[in-house]
Amino acid sequence: MKVKQISIFLENKSGRLADVTRTLGREDINIRALSIADTTDFGILRLIVNRPEEANRALKEEGFMVSETEVIAVDVPDRPGGLAHVLEVLGEAGINIEYLYAFIGKTSDEALVIFRVENCDGAMHALQAKNIKVLDGNEVYAL
Repeated sequence: MKVKQISIFLENKSGRLADVTRTLGREDINIRALSIADTTDFGILRLIVNRPEEANRALKEEGFMVSETEVIAVDVPDRPGGLAHVLEVLGEAGINIEYLYAFIGKTSDEALVIFRVENCDGAMHALQAKNIKVLDGNEVYAL
């Protein structure tokens, strides 16, 4: 049920983000979600794409520094307090959240949130025990 996230180390130079998206577009790889964190000199672009293995290969062939990380995709109730409930479940289970970001699309009446946690299996178990849906990678890639 884990999702493969591609992380790309980018220099803070004009056009670098465009280079990444051009490479993915040329390979017919669709970006499903993204997040970018930056400092003065570099940024880390995190992507969920429909074909992570091919994206990893194509970006490396273009000289990008790429890594793959496992994350989880969670249906979060799209209402006030929905995210708070999910975070409480993870907190009660002792799961540390390294970062999270929202997914571009939505499924039914839920918002989709990507979580990077220190213990994916423990997080999935805790969430599912409280009837919170964790999406399978293939479900996410197909959105």
